[in-house]
Amino acid sequence: MKIESRLAQIGSRSEKTTGAVNFPIFQSTAFRHPKLGESTGFDYIRTQSPTRKVLEEAIADLEGGDRGFACSSGMAALQTIFSMFSHGDHLLVSLDLYGGTYRLLERILSRFGITASYVDTQQIEELEALRTPATKAILIETPTNPLMMITDIRKVSEWAKQHDLLCIVDNTLLSPYFQRPIELGADIVIHSASKYLGGHNDVLAGLIVIRGEALSEEMAFLHNSIGAVLAPQDSYLLMRGMKTLALRMERHQSNATAIAAYLNEHHLVETVYYPALSAHQGHSIQNGQSSGNTGILSFKVTDARLIEPILRHIDLIAFAESLGGVESLMTYPAVQTHADIPLEIRERIGVDDRLLRLSTGIEHIDDLIADLEQAFTKAEQECK
Repeated sequence: MKIESRLAQIGSRSEKTTGAVNFPIFQSTAFRHPKLGESTGFDYIRTQSPTRKVLEEAIADLEGGDRGFACSSGMAALQTIFSMFSHGDHLLVSLDLYGGTYRLLERILSRFGITASYVDTQQIEELEALRTPATKAILIETPTNPLMMITDIRKVSEWAKQHDLLCIVDNTLLSPYFQRPIELGADIVIHSASKYLGGHNDVLAGLIVIRGEALSEEMAFLHNSIGAVLAPQDSYLLMRGMKTLALRMERHQSNATAIAAYLNEHHLVETVYYPALSAHQGHSIQNGQSSGNTGILSFKVTDARLIEPILRHIDLIAFAESLGGVESLMTYPAVQTHADIPLEIRERIGVDDRLLRLSTGIEHIDDLIADLEQAFTKAEQECK
């Protein structure tokens, strides 16, 4: 069955008693045992709940994994994954990294003796140079946020297997509709499901998908023990959002591609970062491992003085953090999403005071470009 149909039918045949097309919210925290020593498969909500189970089965199916796990946020999902590692373990992590992940690694996990090296995962020689006997895994963001760097998942996962390392891929920006890292060799896939999977800026969630039964059992133990699980109401909202993922991703992609082309020709824009552009460094790799492109793009303006008035004058597009929703949002990474990244790392990769990130929504493209044009015009007039 094609992915569009699988998405639309999430949970539609799972409720056997009533035949409800939308799987219901089971709000109960406890479940009655038929008798001593028997269980319905549900005992306590932290371990499993009916609504969450349907969601977890759906994401495992969509990503081609063995088991899925729904967490209370993307950061909770990361923490659950990182809990596999012990004092003295070392991780290789994408250089252009979400600031929250960097904060978790450097300010929390470092307390427990887990270390990380930040590397351009596009370069196998750099991975090899930083690998140590203590290295246990590699965490890849592809595309990265905000500079849209592309990593060859097949190539890196093969290298990881040669050295007995876990390959973890953050698939938030493309979703399983456009990219399925497990099919490319990854062991673990993670999503900030608040973004494209939820799609409506109304639910906080994280998802993990695991390949392999032994690793799945370990993750089930950690998921239950840590307890950062997704509640039934949020599980329902996430499934509702996922039903329209195919439609939304197509519109996000088409809007972002048109805006990238517009920005690429604008005299106030120096550089546009978007994988669909033929000049983008990772363009060919992206086309080889993904069936489409994200709705996120970043661009660098010619003068830092333009930033404040652009953010003040956008109207249809909201100046707000987050991404992946139906509404378009613009973010200033240097002081928002990447504020926790040290200045020297931000400067090395190009997250500077002239960079803006745009999450294109599903509005009409003419209205989005008109909003950008009027904001640019007013910003330029104020900076003269």
